[in-house]
Formats: sequence, structure tokens, C-alpha cells
Amino acid sequence: MNLLECYKILGLRVDAELEAVKAAYRRLARQCHPDVNRGDRQAEYKFIQITQAYKVLAEIHRSPDKQTWLPSPEPQQPPGRASLSPLDQRLKWQSYQRLQDCLQQQRYARAIALMEGLAQRLPQDLEVRQWQGITYLSWGRHLFQQGQHHKARTYLHKALLADPHNRKLRQRVEELLQTILIPAI
Repeated sequence: MNLLECYKILGLRVDAELEAVKAAYRRLARQCHPDVNRGDRQAEYKFIQITQAYKVLAEIHRSPDKQTWLPSPEPQQPPGRASLSPLDQRLKWQSYQRLQDCLQQQRYARAIALMEGLAQRLPQDLEVRQWQGITYLSWGRHLFQQGQHHKARTYLHKALLADPHNRKLRQRVEELLQTILIPAI
């Protein structure tokens, strides 16, 4: 069970704190507890899922890497190279894997939603911005092939805004924009 599934099962956002995880678990466990729903296999299965999700999230929130005090000052890191917590690293990797699946299956709306959520969670991460730009480029290219040039242009510009320093991305966007006779910015 991956982290995103755990948050989904408990009905929480990815940035939920431990107290919210506990509260959601208690609420859902009361609703689906086998003693309350005798003989209901679906409720029993749901209760097991809720418990497993809670254990995974509680363990991550209690890990020694998760600091609840003010951290000591650390040496300055270059922008975009901020060290990620184990939770964020895991979330980022799982999101990348899901992004690859979405792009291969041409599920662009899901890929965009995934990347926008991850970019909101990790706004300084350069890789996330690059993935977001590539996702917008892929969707823009698909829209272009479908003859939806105006929408394609919108997403191609979003690709440039997501990752403005990526030369290769800019070159690909400009090539597509020239193909549809729309000047690049």
C-alpha cells in the first residue's frame, strides 16, 4: 500500500499532520468496526484497510527524521536542492512512477493533477518542476495532434512557465508553436 493510497483511504490530504491522521482513523474505525457491523465482510475489509493505512502513516509521522522542534541552522543549499524528508522523498518517487504510468496510458488530466499537487507540496524541487513542464508539453502535443490548437497553445505556455530554465523544453515548445503558426513568447 503506497502513501497516496493511505491518505486516500483515510480521506486526508497528503500534507495532513499526525493529529488529523489519528482523528480520521478513529472516526472511520468506529464506522467500520466488525463489532458494529457483524457479518458485513465489506465493512471488515474496509476496517483492515483503514488500520493498515493508519499504521503506515503513523509510523512515518513518528520516525526520528520527522522533527517536531526547530532544526539547527544547516548550511545553505542551492535553490531547488532542498533536502526532502523521508515522507516527501517517498511521495515524490511514488508520484513519479504514477506519472510515468499516466503518460504511457495517455491519461493527461490525471498526470496534470498529480504534478500540480506535487508541485504545490514541493514548490522548490527542480525535478518536480521539470516533470510538470514535460507533462504540460505532452498534453499540449496531444491537443495539437487532435487539432485543438488554442488549448494546445495554453498548455505549451504553461510548460514554459513551469520550467522556464529548461532549454530543451523551450526548444520543443517553440517548434510546436511554430508548427501551428502561433508565435512563441
